[in-house]
Amino acid sequence: MIPQLSPAQARNYSALQLAFIGDAVYNLYTRLNSLKEGKGLRAMHLGTTRRVNAVAQSQALSMLDNLLTEEERDIVRRGRNAHPRHTAPRSATSAQYSASTGFEALIGFHFLTGQTERLNTFLNYLYSEQAV
Repeated sequence: MIPQLSPAQARNYSALQLAFIGDAVYNLYTRLNSLKEGKGLRAMHLGTTRRVNAVAQSQALSMLDNLLTEEERDIVRRGRNAHPRHTAPRSATSAQYSASTGFEALIGFHFLTGQTERLNTFLNYLYSEQAV
């Protein structure tokens, strides 16, 4: 079941709820791309963990910066300013962790609102840029 919420309905979710969904969506997308690469399980796992962590997601958000609309920047801002009840992992600064939460909130928002074309634009752009 993939929900199709209006943007107004999706904005009723907290930024951390959007990020919770966005994290799962980005993780699944990354795993599906690993399957396409035709590598072994260990290589797929390592490739996924390299892309799905706070530092990499913070960098991904920076790469998308010029593509974002004002509404998307607002969603990212909400995610960045959200305060989870735990600290950033040791592998990331608090700024990177906050940016990754903003990135995940953006992904979650587009998924929940059924904006798959926009979501695919972002994700395909990231994969084409990171492959260079």
